[in-house]
Amino acid sequence: MSGLQSIATPAALARLRKRRAAERRFRLYGRAAIAFSVTALAWLLFSIFSTGLSAFTQHWLNLDLEVKTVSGDAPNYRDLLADAMAEEFEITIDELAQDASVRGELLQILSASEATAQLRRRGQVEPRAGAVTLRIPASDLTDQFLKGHIDRGLAPSQRPVTDRQIEWIDQLVETGRVERRFNRALFLNPDSRDPERAGLASAIFGSVMILIIASALALPVGVGAAIYLDNFAPKTGWGGRMISLVEVNINNLAAVPSIVFGLLGLAVFINFFGLSRSIPLVGGLVLALRMFPTIVIASRAALQAIPDSLTDSALSLGASRMQAVFNHKVPLAAPGILTGSIIGMAQALGETAPLLMIGMVAFVTAVPASPMDPATALPVQIFLWSGSAEVAWAERTSAAIIALLVVLMLINGLAIMLRERLQRKRRR
Repeated sequence: MSGLQSIATPAALARLRKRRAAERRFRLYGRAAIAFSVTALAWLLFSIFSTGLSAFTQHWLNLDLEVKTVSGDAPNYRDLLADAMAEEFEITIDELAQDASVRGELLQILSASEATAQLRRRGQVEPRAGAVTLRIPASDLTDQFLKGHIDRGLAPSQRPVTDRQIEWIDQLVETGRVERRFNRALFLNPDSRDPERAGLASAIFGSVMILIIASALALPVGVGAAIYLDNFAPKTGWGGRMISLVEVNINNLAAVPSIVFGLLGLAVFINFFGLSRSIPLVGGLVLALRMFPTIVIASRAALQAIPDSLTDSALSLGASRMQAVFNHKVPLAAPGILTGSIIGMAQALGETAPLLMIGMVAFVTAVPASPMDPATALPVQIFLWSGSAEVAWAERTSAAIIALLVVLMLINGLAIMLRERLQRKRRR
């Protein structure tokens, strides 16, 4: 520094210090930006996982009830269930008659719809009266209370569980009637009005069908268009001007909001062609349009990264243009093409707005068996559950987000693995 000071003027040294200070500030800003991004991401993931992990387990009740004899062909199974539970908790008939709310509170501690369904099935094949053993999921309120999401120390007016219900739940826990196990219903059941019975099966199958249809349409068309535009399309004259216009439009399509593709699908596939709403076929067609520009741009970038000298060498040795492109250039660009294609698939899997526009917000209580059956998708299911009022829906929503994140990470991990494998093969 002493040698530099001997030949530099004070003004030059001041400018040097100013540039170095600016460089230090820029590094500081960059580190602060990275720290802020990592903190925000960590906070988001923590809030999602802390809320949703408990949804992967559920409490079940094992009840031995005495069902009374009834007359008539259409008994009221809810009343039968309430009476049997009242007898289980030693509630007298006079207490039931004096306080009409007791029946409702009894039915709120278990999944009443599942219990009445089991009683109805038993009544069709067995006598309706006698001892009945029920193994049913706890209600959403009971489940949330047992998981600690509802504080028993709050005032009765501030919590959804009454003092009597807390007493009954504690009694069930003390007698060993409650067990907690993995919530298979979350993945095996379709959607339901009851949080404890709601699952992601219809959304998962719908997403798989939509993604298969969209990929089958967008991948060959997008990759083929990229190869043609990069290697076979005219570069001069009217043909070159038309190709330039097409390239500009493809780049603009990649920046168009996804809801516009939903409007296009609504106008063309539903209103013009008359396809039904809320079916995976329409969803796949719409998301194929959404994937197309992403795949074309990524594939072209991968192809342009390969030097032209490779194809020129093949042409100089007598190979045709198609042989030079498909035998030499495309295999070397395959890792980039594959990565771009899988990223386009992951992007389509997370789209919600286009599916909302084509009506895939229906309440679907059955797993779709074909692309023509009503279905929903994972992002839409998350949107629907997030608007529900019950406490358990927040837990279910976070669990669905975790499932979607896991699928997206698996898809991106597959892209990385295939890219590395193809690159190792290319180095050999």
